[in-house]
Amino acid sequence: WLQSRFSFSFADWYEPTRMGFGALRVLNDDAIDPLTGFDMHPHKDMEIVTIVTEGAVTHTDTLGNKAAIVKAGDVQIMSAGTGVVHAEHNDSPDTKLKLFQLWITPKSLGVEPRYGQVTFPEGKINCVQELVSPIGSGKKLTINQDACISRLVIEAGKSVEYTIKVGGNGVYVFVIGGTVTVAGEELGPRDALGVSKIEKLSITAISLASVLL
Repeated sequence: WLQSRFSFSFADWYEPTRMGFGALRVLNDDAIDPLTGFDMHPHKDMEIVTIVTEGAVTHTDTLGNKAAIVKAGDVQIMSAGTGVVHAEHNDSPDTKLKLFQLWITPKSLGVEPRYGQVTFPEGKINCVQELVSPIGSGKKLTINQDACISRLVIEAGKSVEYTIKVGGNGVYVFVIGGTVTVAGEELGPRDALGVSKIEKLSITAISLASVLL
């Protein structure tokens, strides 16, 4: 019922050289069959971000959210903090659910759990669209870490410069679809590249591409 690809060590797959990139600990690429999903299970002291690309998630948790619908185009955050129990299901009888789930280690432990979700309209082409921001930034979706998650849709032949949001951070470039060049490397669908010790990074599209940053 579940097809999942892990960017970093997760569950029963352990690879000591792939334990994360900075505070980014998990980036899973999931496809969930109709009428299946994850039953109630706990999390603690982790920032969990879900980006739905096809279908919809039905979310229930111990924070009071019951059967919240997170559909394609939505981004969900769950700041697990002192602890939260939740379930995620695909209630559609015929549509496969596809999503990316990211886990980011928190800046502070033992904080009060929080939940949020926002529908993001498709951003401007060739322009970085910030989805998730550090807490205290005043943005719609924030997490307990000095980290940002952004999306970029870029046309073939175009270049976009990405500026590091928080001094000292790196950037993990994950290609959802299409082909780009980054730091002299050509990346195709589901390829990724982590870059650190920079202030700016140029991304050039070989074909129409969608990228997570």
